[in-house]
Amino acid sequence: MEIDKSTRSTSTLVDGCEELGIRLSGRQTDQFVRYYEMLTEKNKVMNLTAVTKWEEVLTRHFLDSLLVCRVTDLQTDSLKVLDLGTGAGFPGVPLKIAFPQLSITLADSLNKRIGFLDDVIRDLQLGGIQTVHARAEDLGHRPEYRQQYDLVVSRAVANLASLSEYCLPFVRRGGLFIAYKSTNIDTEYQNSLRAVRLLGGKPEGITTLPLPHAGLERSFAVVRKVSDTAQKYPRKAGVPSRSPL
Repeated sequence: MEIDKSTRSTSTLVDGCEELGIRLSGRQTDQFVRYYEMLTEKNKVMNLTAVTKWEEVLTRHFLDSLLVCRVTDLQTDSLKVLDLGTGAGFPGVPLKIAFPQLSITLADSLNKRIGFLDDVIRDLQLGGIQTVHARAEDLGHRPEYRQQYDLVVSRAVANLASLSEYCLPFVRRGGLFIAYKSTNIDTEYQNSLRAVRLLGGKPEGITTLPLPHAGLERSFAVVRKVSDTAQKYPRKAGVPSRSPL
């Protein structure tokens, strides 16, 4: 993997990771650089992200993806993680690079994005990570995915009640669903509580943290899975977003 780092400083990434308690090896740093190169190249022909400047991608995509390590312990061996609605691979790919021991599934409804992620996985030589092309409403009823994950994360743009219906069916009892949200989500959070409990979750609150080197904050809504999700959830495609629980 030949990468010319002469025009791109990785100090923001390395220093930001150290603030989060993550020490990147040279290989991991190179993987992030290569991921950026593949992302911006593919973005010329396919809409993956509106954020393309080097420093902004480092903070608003890479470090933002990794910030969840301040909310839950990701150092545990054999932790199974699902990134639902992964898009261009956030937060799943940065999590896999920084925490290689994680077993990660990247799920998205657009096959073109899955194709891009398959290329990234091959190019970066990442192991223990798979992609799946499916809508959450369908995937959530497949037994090999339903209630199989220790942690489900999502940066997808959806209200928390709908997102809970998409994500909680995948979480095993005792596991966590963590949604990446903007900072002002008190009303949205309160409006999601009924859905969370109906789906077998127990709300564990909102954690708001500063994003290293960005002058921004990120909020995480945390839900613990305490009982099995009823088989009728998630409802048919489109219903959770049109009619939240």
